[in-house]
Amino acid sequence: MLQDNLILEHYGLNELNFDTIKSYRDRFAEVKPAHPWNALETKEFLYKVGAWGKVRDTHKEGVTLAGLLLFSEERIITEVLPQYFLEYRESKGNEEWTERFTSQDGTWSGNIFDFYFHIHEIVRNSEPQPSIASSLTEVLINMLIHADYNGEGGVILEKQPSHYVFSNPGLLLVPTDSVFSNTVSQLRNPNIVKLFSLLGLCERSGSGLKKVKQNWSLHHYKTPAIDQDVSMHRTVVTLSLSTQERQVSSSEKDTYNTSITDLGNNFKDVEKYQNTPENDVEIDSYNKNRYSYNKELIEELKSYNNNVNSLNKEDNYYNNESDLYNNDVNSYNKNHNSCNNEQEEDSSNLVNVENIDTKLWGIAALAREKKRLSPNQMEHIILELCKEKPLMLKEFAYLLERTPDGVRNNYLTKLLRKGQLQLKYPNQPNHPKQAYLFNKKDIEK
Repeated sequence: MLQDNLILEHYGLNELNFDTIKSYRDRFAEVKPAHPWNALETKEFLYKVGAWGKVRDTHKEGVTLAGLLLFSEERIITEVLPQYFLEYRESKGNEEWTERFTSQDGTWSGNIFDFYFHIHEIVRNSEPQPSIASSLTEVLINMLIHADYNGEGGVILEKQPSHYVFSNPGLLLVPTDSVFSNTVSQLRNPNIVKLFSLLGLCERSGSGLKKVKQNWSLHHYKTPAIDQDVSMHRTVVTLSLSTQERQVSSSEKDTYNTSITDLGNNFKDVEKYQNTPENDVEIDSYNKNRYSYNKELIEELKSYNNNVNSLNKEDNYYNNESDLYNNDVNSYNKNHNSCNNEQEEDSSNLVNVENIDTKLWGIAALAREKKRLSPNQMEHIILELCKEKPLMLKEFAYLLERTPDGVRNNYLTKLLRKGQLQLKYPNQPNHPKQAYLFNKKDIEK
């Protein structure tokens, strides 16, 4: 199998597409404006980034296989890799493709660099959620850097109304069940990875797909699926745009209905006491016990997302019944209504997750686009994020695309010390739901 660092002695600068090289260098200069490589001649620049190679102890040199794939043209690439093929196709759900282009159509270079940015533009324009578009381009870059270009079938991205399918030749180099949690990447094409990573488009840490899974979970989409076709020697990644719903079992429904029935019967028991003064103390004790019981019941039922509305209707029925009770019982109902209000607030928060996420995603865009920001710039972004809502450490890491330890040690600790941020649980630093809040008092000072 040909490795991507292979030096192709008979392929020189004339075999490369200079428009692609210029596009790459422009993007490199934008990401790294002060980098010394920006001043190099074309051949020396390509050598530094891994697209050009020199054979030691000889005068032989030439384009590397990685350089050919990124900067050459389809006709020349297929001289070395006859099975090479790239394709994007889109359908509205019928058998015909509404949009389709391939590396063979002759209207563009056909190399993987231009293919990536062509698809990148399509995804950005077609997906209204920035975080979804970012995840799709993350999977795209993973497909391009991990594909086995010696294999058959080509690199294909297919868009359907309900899902995206990414498929490429080559099986995974890590176990399938660890792809979305792995932090160590096994590289099939290290030079291609280097060429894309120099533009800030991928990392060697293997954390890209882990972020995709987290993002899909945030939007309540079905978990991304990875299939290995051993016979065809291909990897297929499917990203569904359908939300996953929790199915409540019949036994859970029975438990719910039984609990509600028991609750109704116990309210009737309370009515027997409401006109009996000597039982006021007993009623008070009873109400406290029922409040504890019902609070536990409500907390348990809150986990059933599909039953939230039904539960609220039942609770409203009991609240109407409670108007008949004495003042002690009404006191119970105020507490009970408080629980319901909290539950409705939680449901409202779930509905607005995407809106909140979109705004936060936009605020943090600069941090994701530029891997090197001044401390002042990053601190400003963090403060702007916290003005919108309290955020946990893992949320900062996700939005900024930085490691949790790096965010905490380099920025959050300093902002806490300055008094610009404060902890949600200041007396419990290791609280599992610890979050960082914008300190409004700091502005008032």
